[in-house]
Amino acid sequence: MDPKTTALILVGYQNDYFAQDGILRGVVEEPNRVDRVLADTVAFIARAADTEMTIISTPVVLEPNCRALAEPIGILNSIKESGAFKVGSARAETIPELLAYGDRVMDIAGKVGFNACSNTALDGVLVEPGTREERVAGMVTSLCIDSTNRATYERGDNVTILCDCTSARTPGEQDLDCRNIFPLYGVVARSSEITRDDVAVAA
Repeated sequence: MDPKTTALILVGYQNDYFAQDGILRGVVEEPNRVDRVLADTVAFIARAADTEMTIISTPVVLEPNCRALAEPIGILNSIKESGAFKVGSARAETIPELLAYGDRVMDIAGKVGFNACSNTALDGVLVEPGTREERVAGMVTSLCIDSTNRATYERGDNVTILCDCTSARTPGEQDLDCRNIFPLYGVVARSSEITRDDVAVAA
């Protein structure tokens, strides 16, 4: 892996998912799964931070008149009814663990649906440094992660899903995505398998 042409895309690392009182924390049924995802993600960021890898956070912040909430169904309806990711709320803010890295983690705003490439500057940012490899982490595996993975794959890049840095709503759903869906167009790996030496190669 060459960090100069690799981007780590972090999806949904916000208080509504990861804070102890987050509105959407309960979406994940497996006890302590959210905490494990966060710990593994932070550990991977720590290994990547002193390399030339591009690290990007793509939070979703929703205005009351957001088009995605006009006639929502499924989880979007739950988001609307609960007030999650509401613009201006502390719950919609990026988690402190990412903020601690300051400008090293690039924040790309504009995400209002599942795909982090839609309605955002993410595509342009990935093109500028000649990025050809993406590592994707975050919430929720079967929705935002899958949509973002497919979009980056369709733009011609190689996609690696960090399965221990993602979570679906249930263990069965996570297993289905990582064993049967993602391998159709990408690589599935555990962040712990990517060592500091792997991240630092060619840095």
